[in-house]
Amino acid sequence: VDVLAMVCVNDVFVMHAWGASASVAGSLDFMLADGNGDLTAALGLTADMTEHGMGLRSQRFAMLVDNGVVTDLRVGNDVFADQALEMLTDVMQVE
Repeated sequence: VDVLAMVCVNDVFVMHAWGASASVAGSLDFMLADGNGDLTAALGLTADMTEHGMGLRSQRFAMLVDNGVVTDLRVGNDVFADQALEMLTDVMQVE
């Protein structure tokens, strides 16, 4: 794995503050802001939370991209953290 990034439907200022408060330095290469949800929508992973006053957000997902091609996509559920960790473990065993 060359780059480990987190993408969220938030602005860059929220992402920066969240990264600082969670002490992600050294764990993640990038915390990417998808402020308008454009990437999330293009991936078909929009979650409509308007009933809860949160607008359009993103589903939880882990994605493995190899040379610009999505080779693995796992969309979250109640055990999403386990799925994301499993994906990373699988990738590390292959390398």
